[in-house]
Amino acid sequence: MKLKEREAKKALSVNELKNALKEAEQKRFQLAFKHSVTPVKNPVELRTLRREIARLRTWIRQKELAK
Repeated sequence: MKLKEREAKKALSVNELKNALKEAEQKRFQLAFKHSVTPVKNPVELRTLRREIARLRTWIRQKELAK
């Protein structure tokens, strides 16, 4: 994730972050399922998705605690 994209996502509201989190989790699940059946071309994508999910969860939690 590039710095500009990261800053743009960080500025989103809690509901928008939760929607982005849900989409990322679905994408990761589908990719992991495909990878268990046949190897994917870019296995690093699984790691980047996992890290993006962690970032989203962190930002959601920070915004909830800030209220």
